[in-house]
Amino acid sequence: MVTPIELLYHIEPLAEGNDKQVFVIQFKGELDESNIDNTAKEVYKLLDESANDLPVLFDFSELGYMNSKSIGYLSDWYTRLGEKGSELLVAAAPENIMDILQTVGLDNFIRMFPSVELAKAALLAPPAA
Repeated sequence: MVTPIELLYHIEPLAEGNDKQVFVIQFKGELDESNIDNTAKEVYKLLDESANDLPVLFDFSELGYMNSKSIGYLSDWYTRLGEKGSELLVAAAPENIMDILQTVGLDNFIRMFPSVELAKAALLAPPAA
């Protein structure tokens, strides 16, 4: 039996009246052994088709679980976007998922935010000197 997972994705402005955009991929459900490989293929396709300079924001607000294999894919998606000159950000991860991501150290190189709005605001901010 395959655990339900749904990906919703769209491009949206970083702020009203601003030309800068972000590609948002929202995960709804759980990522486990029964669905991660097919889900990963879909995410790779989305990332490959996204504009090179467009940052990608993973909205985990409705993600209930991630297995270790999905965490490995997350690291690979981050690397793939970096090779394209883009950036991967994670927003709104529930506490149980945030704990896992911090334990394995992904928060040391993937920027993570408590909400989609804060992640978008960080993308608007000028780079630190």
